[in-house]
Amino acid sequence: MRRDSFAAELTKSFTVFLTGGFIYGLIEVIYRGHTHPSMFVLGGLCFLWVGGFDSFFRKTPPLWSQVLLGGLFITAAEFTCGIIFNLWLGLRVWDYSRLPFNLLGQICPMFFFTWVAISFPAIFAENALRSAFSRARSIRRTSYGSKKDC
Repeated sequence: MRRDSFAAELTKSFTVFLTGGFIYGLIEVIYRGHTHPSMFVLGGLCFLWVGGFDSFFRKTPPLWSQVLLGGLFITAAEFTCGIIFNLWLGLRVWDYSRLPFNLLGQICPMFFFTWVAISFPAIFAENALRSAFSRARSIRRTSYGSKKDC
């Protein structure tokens, strides 16, 4: 990979990460009235993975499987972060212990289905964001000359 391609891909991924972190934090503030900085990081990583999931396969998986795997991934990431931040470090970022069928108060079916539902628009939003970056890069090349001139 050329250095300018690597830098462009890194910028694109970083922007996707920041967007996911911001959106997740905003969802939490709307739903709970507050958030925690760790949720910005978790939201950014989940947005990167859920939106970019299709790039791991030669043939793009059906949308329903991407959405379901997105919900599973986010739930697994939430469980992992919950163990670290809530149980080990005692930060009490969230507590699902009052919700039915919870696992150690860190995950529960209600939020699994929420993550599945959120994965659907996240896939499209991440793809649109990456496409916008690609178009902008293409326009820049066209406007200023060849790749060598950039």
